[in-house]
Amino acid sequence: MNPDVAADLKDLSATLTGVEGVIDLDSLRAEIAELEKQAAAPDLWDDPEAAQKITSRLSHRQGELRRIAELRARLDDLPVMYELAEEGGDAESEAEADVEREKLRADIASLEVRTLLSGEYDVRDALLTIRSEAGGVDAADFAEMLMRMYIRWSERHGYPTEVYETHYAEEAGIKSATFKVTAPYAYGTLSVEQGTHRLVRISPFDNQGRRQTSFAAVEVAPVVETTDHIEVDEKELRVDVYRSSGPGGQGVNTTDSAVRLTHIPTGIVVSCQNERSQLQNKASAMAVLQAKLLERRRQEEQAKMDALKDSSSGSWGNQMRSYVLHPYQMVKDLRTDHEIGNPAAVLDGDIDGFLEAGIRWRRTS
Repeated sequence: MNPDVAADLKDLSATLTGVEGVIDLDSLRAEIAELEKQAAAPDLWDDPEAAQKITSRLSHRQGELRRIAELRARLDDLPVMYELAEEGGDAESEAEADVEREKLRADIASLEVRTLLSGEYDVRDALLTIRSEAGGVDAADFAEMLMRMYIRWSERHGYPTEVYETHYAEEAGIKSATFKVTAPYAYGTLSVEQGTHRLVRISPFDNQGRRQTSFAAVEVAPVVETTDHIEVDEKELRVDVYRSSGPGGQGVNTTDSAVRLTHIPTGIVVSCQNERSQLQNKASAMAVLQAKLLERRRQEEQAKMDALKDSSSGSWGNQMRSYVLHPYQMVKDLRTDHEIGNPAAVLDGDIDGFLEAGIRWRRTS
């Protein structure tokens, strides 16, 4: 085998061994065994919500163990592929082995990024809120493009999403939207998306075909669990009810079932209109409010830590990515310098490269 290839395979093996050590395979297997025991309990579905959490976590942890085992098996197979190609003088087989080696390198790097998600709430589901900012109708359209981008990313990975509220703009796009992404480490992964996103393009809404720059903001919060103790005093809430509406202001139903909650001490406003009943919408809106209060608490704690470290890294959440469609095609992250010359793919949900670069950047900043 080529000495350079042998050295590269040795480095890949060392990287994978390091990842296996961080994940702690023995603890992972023990957790799976315990979850399997809980999932086999005859009264499991007496509490559907708890049962869903157990079965979902079991599936995720089994998948994680299977993924690591498959990477190790692929890595063990590679020397054999190279030896067979060398013995037979088969250049085509050697080229296939090279392709597999590069794929394996990318897959190990992706798994390595997961080990960097060690924050208190990183393992949680994520609650995303997208708002249009400066740029008028183009900004509203851009906000809807970003919402679709994250939902398409979720679909690519098989992650369920639930839209709580969509506030449509009059001409096109959305003023704001809030939705949940259900996946292990969804918050840790998507939290690097928080900040202001910028779009440059020829406006489809300008009859003179002028270039337009518009902005949209992305907020990401961890979904609240019962152990978080986020108490909300009803006396500190203003509750408004209104009729749900769709694009162009059309009524979705004929009752005032949508609910808007205003948390008076902080000024946080949330709303929900996806359920048919006012009671359900209020419960969903309360969950969103608690998630935003939890994220505010996390940010305040982080600010105190940053102050102690005299760190300025907390400012990264402002303008963080540019999507340029004219006069050239490029999407560039302003923090990591990661860039792609195919905006259409990115806006269709191909954002893993940006997520991984952001997670690595945050760890070193």
